[in-house]
Amino acid sequence: MSGIGIRKDDFVVVNSGKERGKKGKILKVLLDKNRVIVEKVNFVKKHSKPQSESKQGGIIEKEGTVHLSNVMLFCEKCGKGVRVRNKYLEDGSKVRLCAGCGESFD
Repeated sequence: MSGIGIRKDDFVVVNSGKERGKKGKILKVLLDKNRVIVEKVNFVKKHSKPQSESKQGGIIEKEGTVHLSNVMLFCEKCGKGVRVRNKYLEDGSKVRLCAGCGESFD
């Protein structure tokens, strides 16, 4: 686990920017750039030339990156984006907990 408390396949909510309030699953975490790619959030248009007979050219829409500071883990019990607390269990394993209600994300 990275030190940010967010992993791939986590359900997050965007808390600032033009995509504020949107929810989605994390598709990829880019730790070196402090950014994440969230499903169905921050679409960007990319222009591509036709490569060969197999790939067609045109304008492709795909998800762009969102900065880590602009997303929060979504807690189903609380119904909102929450901060994450870490706790070590008796067997030595580390779990992520909702800071509001204490529910586990792992």
